[in-house]
Amino acid sequence: MTTGDKTARTAEERVWTVPNAISLLRLALIPVFAWLIVSGHDAAALIVLAVAGASDWVDGFVARRFNQASRLGRMLDPAADRLYIFVTLIGLAYRELVPWWLVIVIVARELVLAGTIPVLLRHGYGTLPVHMAGKAGTFCLMYAFPLLLVASVPGVVGEVAWMVGWASALWGVGLYWFACLLYLEQVARIVGRDRRAASAA
Repeated sequence: MTTGDKTARTAEERVWTVPNAISLLRLALIPVFAWLIVSGHDAAALIVLAVAGASDWVDGFVARRFNQASRLGRMLDPAADRLYIFVTLIGLAYRELVPWWLVIVIVARELVLAGTIPVLLRHGYGTLPVHMAGKAGTFCLMYAFPLLLVASVPGVVGEVAWMVGWASALWGVGLYWFACLLYLEQVARIVGRDRRAASAA
């Protein structure tokens, strides 16, 4: 292994980086956000969500700009996004602002992906890179749910928020599942390739 390879591997294994600290802070805000949304403190919940969304962009920028990307960061970032989506969705459903079928559709997707983890581990792989369709779906959902929260405001503002929020939510769900299918195709390709290699051996 060359010095360059060792340096790259060490960089990948870093834990204490600025982007990781930002991601951990975003995760720490999730219980606060959950309490705010369930208890009906919508303005404060939206502020926390806005801060979380801004920090998501900041940690990605810092990681790229200052070469602080790491394996832990690539796990923390999508985990935080998914948890915010899940908490927002549960809170909105609890308050009957969105139907429970939307919760089931999104949670089912996560369960399907979770089912691929043991398969990947058996074949010597960790989590696969996030697909652009998945990022786009997450982006849509991260914007849809705050809008659906604002939709509870009476008048034109609430009506517009309801229409745009549901449009973003449906696009997000579609892209979320499309990314899931692409991910499953990758897993199937990995399994098939390993089986062919084993047969050839």
